[in-house]
Amino acid sequence: MPWWGNLVIILAVAAAAIIGIYFLNKRNQKKLNEQQEQIDASKQQISMLVIDKKKMKIKDSGMPQMVIDQMPWYGKIRKFPIVKAKVGPRIMTFIAENEVFDLIPVKTEIKAQVSGLYIVDVKSIRGSLESAKKKKNKEKKESKLDILIKKGRGEM
Repeated sequence: MPWWGNLVIILAVAAAAIIGIYFLNKRNQKKLNEQQEQIDASKQQISMLVIDKKKMKIKDSGMPQMVIDQMPWYGKIRKFPIVKAKVGPRIMTFIAENEVFDLIPVKTEIKAQVSGLYIVDVKSIRGSLESAKKKKNKEKKESKLDILIKKGRGEM
């Protein structure tokens, strides 16, 4: 077979893969929109005292066994943003959105919009919510090329 025949086969396989990914993405987006509608329909505002928050695996979080059993296999190995809070007289465990998890202050009373065991939005009762300080990443080491460039410009 000539070289261009192999190229045609490779291009056909690549085109089929792209088309398959497109339709999978379309189906997943439809599911996501349906789930978001359900969350919006059932959310309610709750006042809670946040005790602790961590990112941990669902089986170590203290969630009810029914929730753990319904989780797909790839969800059981992933770490989730877990918030332990006192709602009324009970201590409950919630899962938060990643954006909301950064805003939740620890050992503070907050008002949160909750859909089941899922924290959708957070508002503060006393004072304002301050975005949590992001963890400092390890400083990047400068490469030798960057050092030489700075020396050449007289920046050091």
